[in-house]
Amino acid sequence: MRDYYNIKINLPGGIASPGYLKDILSIAWDANVRNVRFGSRQQMLMTVHYEDMRFLERSFKEMGVNYETNTDRNPNIVSSYCGEDVFRTGQWLVANEYHSVLDSIDFDPLLKINISDSNQSFTPFFTGNLNFISSPEPHFWYLYVRFRQSNVIFKWKNMIYTNEIGKVAKTVETCMLSGECNDEESLFRAVKRQIRYVSQPATQELELPSFTLPYYEGFNRYESRTWLGLYRRDEKFPIELLLDICALCLKTRIGEICTTPWKSLVIKGIIDQYRAEWSGILGKHNINVRHAANELAWQTEDHNQDGAILKNKLLRYFEKNDTRTFGLCFGIQTRNKSEVFGSILVKKRPLIKIGQLALFSLYDIYYTENFNPNSRNQLLFEKGLFKIHVAVQLERLCRRFNNQRSKETFGTLAIEPDELKTIPKYTKLVHQCPDCLTVYDPEFGDISKNISVGTLFDELPETYCCSTCDTPKSELQAIEINKLIALNTAA
Repeated sequence: MRDYYNIKINLPGGIASPGYLKDILSIAWDANVRNVRFGSRQQMLMTVHYEDMRFLERSFKEMGVNYETNTDRNPNIVSSYCGEDVFRTGQWLVANEYHSVLDSIDFDPLLKINISDSNQSFTPFFTGNLNFISSPEPHFWYLYVRFRQSNVIFKWKNMIYTNEIGKVAKTVETCMLSGECNDEESLFRAVKRQIRYVSQPATQELELPSFTLPYYEGFNRYESRTWLGLYRRDEKFPIELLLDICALCLKTRIGEICTTPWKSLVIKGIIDQYRAEWSGILGKHNINVRHAANELAWQTEDHNQDGAILKNKLLRYFEKNDTRTFGLCFGIQTRNKSEVFGSILVKKRPLIKIGQLALFSLYDIYYTENFNPNSRNQLLFEKGLFKIHVAVQLERLCRRFNNQRSKETFGTLAIEPDELKTIPKYTKLVHQCPDCLTVYDPEFGDISKNISVGTLFDELPETYCCSTCDTPKSELQAIEINKLIALNTAA
């Protein structure tokens, strides 16, 4: 018999009313649960001892709470509503529009559904099977479909009207799960045969913003009010804290509490006269806010401590070495079929297994194309690392990202014709390290590696590596010397 059960409660769109949340938390408290967590799909998670399960189940059934035990048959609907207003986009998509979409989904989806504002970068766009993304045309949405167990995404031929999203989602899901639609064309034809819906041709291409994770913790001002973001380093939210939050929300007529894909909470609409009471709650429960920005940019799997432990170890290394991670987000995957969101992904894989028990594991590091976390194309950076080497290689990859951004920035700087006259017109090639920008030039060789002057790059041994950071020879990049001089001159 299991000692504990994992309970999941979906909060569609990451939205919960304080009254509903208070009732759930009160039942959990009576069942001796003292902490809850929030998952990467904005759901509520709790762990319940087997002796208390019957009391919890009975109370949940009496209250009509839908929940799952040790399964994820019905994934939660993810939405970017948690960032609406506080990370304002200025587009037509507002609170009422989100609620219209969520109200139209009157069934329990078996596929993952994402509802996203195309102008934000706080929540993921393509981690769902059905990804509805706002278009420039008011009240119409793009649909991007991803079949199960696939990384291939295709755009639906039509943009879909807000009030039709539930009907379309249900029909698309039914057709996909039937097993009869195996490609884009057959799925589109099957849906068109079954339903009519208000739509427009999806002739424009979707333009996504560049990724920047907004700082989502602490008290922050927007318009005439304040919002509060709460993050917990161990991902555990004390029920006593949440009950006090629900009570203050009800007292001050705040109608919604939002969960985020970063396993945090956002409370909007705090008015000035109650600001002191909100600060009092944080003090009462000894809740710290304003953690470092790089600590907030991580995703780990639900119901898994391995990822959280590794995350904290890597963060300590980054802090010690003052590693720059701005513009990046990180995901840690320790289970084969789980999914995490990130521009850099650390994946654990067992090397030696006995049954389901991994006796020894290695780690692989991937990064997404252009370091865009919404890309489904993952590129291998390092493979087969011991845990002790992961932090060093992650720092190296961060340097590569920062150097790439620097090149892109300097590459856009205009160089006047008069300045170009002073740049020698060399055409010879040198090789540059993508991580630390060290250059190997045959004219000088490499004294530190006992490489004599005049040794061509192709004549270097295959074991040669960068003299500064040990990047392998195979990763050094050829560049014309005149372009290198031009970049340095512009910089």
